Amino acid sequence: MEQWLVWLILVILLTLIEITTINLTTIWFVVSGIVALIVSLFLDNYIIQFGVFVILGVILLITTKPFLTKFIKQHKVKTNADRIIGMTGVVTEKISKNENGEVKVDGKKWTAYADKAIKQGETVKVLEIKGVKIKVEKIGEK
Repeated sequence: MEQWLVWLILVILLTLIEITTINLTTIWFVVSGIVALIVSLFLDNYIIQFGVFVILGVILLITTKPFLTKFIKQHKVKTNADRIIGMTGVVTEKISKNENGEVKVDGKKWTAYADKAIKQGETVKVLEIKGVKIKVEKIGEK
């Protein structure tokens, strides 16, 4: 079998994998496979072709993946719980610096934590949700 045909089949297979996964898994090796295919038209040495394929693929992976993952940001799926971020609530169990307390927000009780101690009955603002806990801060504090 001709060497260029082997590279063409490999490029097609890697492209199909990339299309089905949509996670930028093989795109770098698709590009390096195309370059190896072009090299195979001029050089008959399979070791050099394979070297070009592997080295270029790894270089592309290392140099472009961080940029591409920032550029093509993963879409974070929001849940209904995310809507309480920014809402106010009332502390139903005091929150200590190193201990969780409880806050009632939007009619529901949440396990809550904060950077500073907050007394029962005080009003707080929801800053973020981590798992099943919410981070809050006392209203009027920054």
